[in-house]
Amino acid sequence: MIPGKGVDQALWYILGISAVMLVGITATMIYFVIRYRRSIHPVPQDIRDNVPLEIAWTVIPTFIALSMFYIGWQSYIGLRAVPENAIEIEVLGQQYSWIFLYENDKETENILVVPLGQPIKLNITSIDVLHSFYIPAFRVKVDAVKGMENYVWFNADVLGEYDILCTEYCGTEHSAMVAKLKIVPEEEYLVWLESEDE
Repeated sequence: MIPGKGVDQALWYILGISAVMLVGITATMIYFVIRYRRSIHPVPQDIRDNVPLEIAWTVIPTFIALSMFYIGWQSYIGLRAVPENAIEIEVLGQQYSWIFLYENDKETENILVVPLGQPIKLNITSIDVLHSFYIPAFRVKVDAVKGMENYVWFNADVLGEYDILCTEYCGTEHSAMVAKLKIVPEEEYLVWLESEDE
C-alpha cells in the first residue's frame, strides 16, 4: 500500500464512522426526548437486566473500535514496509535546516531532489535538538532524534515541488525550517545528481 493513500483511507474511514455515529446518536437522542417526555410518561420505565440491549451496546462499539484499529494498523504497516528497490537518502535535521546526503556523497541543504516513479527511503536523524520531518503532500511524518536512526518512505509519483516542514518546536527559528521536495524526470535527476548544483 502506498503510504499517503493508506493514511487518507484511515482518515476517511474514521471520519465517516464518526459522522454516522454523530447523526445516529443525535437523532436517537432527539427521538427519545420527544417520545418519552415527562408529559406523556410521568413514571419512567426500568430497563435494567435487558440482556440483548446490553450485548448490543457492548458488541457494536467494540466492533467499530476494532475496525478503526485495523484500518489504522494497515496504514501504519504501509508506512514501515519499504520496497526493496527504494532509493536511500540520509536526512539530518539541524537548527534550522534539513541536510540531504545522497549515495554518491552529494550534499544539499533544504532541497531534496528525487526521480519520478521511484520509492524513496529517507533515513532520518538529528544533529542537535528534536525535529520532526514532514511532507504534507505525501502524508509522511517522522521524528528526527539525536543519536537515533529513524526512517520514512514515499512514492515519488507526481512531478512538482512540495513543502517539507519541521513540525516539532526546535528553537526560535523553528518556523523558518522549511525545505523543498522536487520530483523530476529520471534523466534530469541523474544529470543533477552528478552536477555541482544544489
